[in-house]
Amino acid sequence: MKQSDWVVAAADQVIEESERRGGTPLVCASGISPSGPVHLGNLREIMVPHFVADELRRRGLDCRHLLSWDDYDRLRKVPAGVPAGFAEHIGRPLTAVPDPCGEHADWAEHFKAPLREALARLGVEVDEISQTRMYGSGAYRDRIVHAMRQRDRIDEVLGRYRTKQAAAAPADGPEADEDEDEDEAAAAGGAGGYHPYRPYCADCGRDSTAVVDFDEASTRIRYRCACGHQDGFALSGADGGKLVWKVDWPMRWAYEGVTFEAGGVDHSSPGSSFTVGSQLVREVFDGLPPKYLGYSFVGISGMAKMSSSKGGVPTPADILKVLEPPVLRWLYGRRQPRQSFRIALDQEIQRVYDEWDALGRKVDSGTATEADAAMLARSAGPAAGPLPTTPRPLPFRTLASVADVAAGDPEQTLRILRDLTPDEPLASLDRARPRLDRAQEWVRTYVPAQDRTQVRTEPDTERLARLTEDERTALKLLVEGLDANWSLAGLTSLVYGVPKLRAGLPLDAPASPELKTAQRELFALLYELLVGRDTGPRLPTLLLALGADRIRSLLAAG
Repeated sequence: MKQSDWVVAAADQVIEESERRGGTPLVCASGISPSGPVHLGNLREIMVPHFVADELRRRGLDCRHLLSWDDYDRLRKVPAGVPAGFAEHIGRPLTAVPDPCGEHADWAEHFKAPLREALARLGVEVDEISQTRMYGSGAYRDRIVHAMRQRDRIDEVLGRYRTKQAAAAPADGPEADEDEDEDEAAAAGGAGGYHPYRPYCADCGRDSTAVVDFDEASTRIRYRCACGHQDGFALSGADGGKLVWKVDWPMRWAYEGVTFEAGGVDHSSPGSSFTVGSQLVREVFDGLPPKYLGYSFVGISGMAKMSSSKGGVPTPADILKVLEPPVLRWLYGRRQPRQSFRIALDQEIQRVYDEWDALGRKVDSGTATEADAAMLARSAGPAAGPLPTTPRPLPFRTLASVADVAAGDPEQTLRILRDLTPDEPLASLDRARPRLDRAQEWVRTYVPAQDRTQVRTEPDTERLARLTEDERTALKLLVEGLDANWSLAGLTSLVYGVPKLRAGLPLDAPASPELKTAQRELFALLYELLVGRDTGPRLPTLLLALGADRIRSLLAAG
């Protein structure tokens, strides 16, 4: 599958799969466990099926994209930043654990809410399914009873892969579902042999239980809990637990008629969830596995592999504060799912915006390939229509420099941006939003305080007194040329040209190694006199930001 065509190729395969099944509905599926902050690796679980479902809709086909909230999963561990007292709820369903902030109905809703908002901003439409409601409504009762009656066959299928799974090396993918092994161990731990069902204790509410007996005729189970409680109920008439993960997933494929799903590469290795599920859905639930794409790791520049439970990882909502939604869509869509990638929150974010803008220019000029044009359209918004954009998308690196120097002052920001756009002066800051807001947030949040620009309030008289004759001449030429070159292009030519003028050369003279050395020395001197460091924002932008009068005051050698 070609890198640029993965969405189209996957959509073609989904259509073929539907036709092979006799024209069944097109259903793409995603699953998220709201056990902690939903990070950017989890977002790929949604974005891969979204792009496929969106491609099908662009072709005029009806396609559902299911987002299954695994909110009936147990609380496995308490994420960083949550009071340690919440450990008492470990083992209980996520919807039975209180919201750590007291603002939502339960723990699960606390982590669902910000993802819902982010998906809306990204133009991702999903049909949400709560597994708490599905299990609690009795929708799966017949399938649970069937799985329990087929427990020996399920155990035999699982047994085919246990050796392979034990020998498989851990995959470098998104955070694995550690409940898989826990579920299987608990299911096998009852005195009555293997059982693919795990009750929640009616007394303590936890899943530290084991089925000790199952009567196939009455469907009644008996279980014991680590807390000492023993109980039972008929699976055909009551609800109080769930199928273990490797059985639950294929059961849902058959129930929902899923034709496409994505999963982390750790679910795709020999003996893992998808491999086992593909056998179980055929042999136990009389269904077919969906077309499937494994996706790989998504990281953050300068950060280690993400984990919801470890905390401190940026969420989609966090990233959308610095990346416009189409740019974030583009980052997830431009690579094949099996390719890992990193989202830049360091200085590389400027290059990301540059590449995005360059793609738009190529499409506008008619020089883009068909694949590039399709990628831009796919990133700009879903089939329902494009997402809101910045009316005047100035370069992000320019906006970041202005945000750095202006320190949030709107009047100063507008003055600088007008100077930067002399051919068509920016009428208002709203014309540069929301990209301007993203740049300001990036500077505030991700640029270390020691790297931000602090313009001198008074001249550095000590350093000015130590200027060499050559340095004095260079500053004099710069100051005298400000008015005649007061534009971004003019100041760029001026700061690079001063060493040429000092050498008696024209401004368009090629830069020799000696001239490049003189240019670097001048830049270092200017940064030292203007901001007290040997580096800073691009000098032409900095000079425009300061204004001619302030430059003269700070460079006045007396």
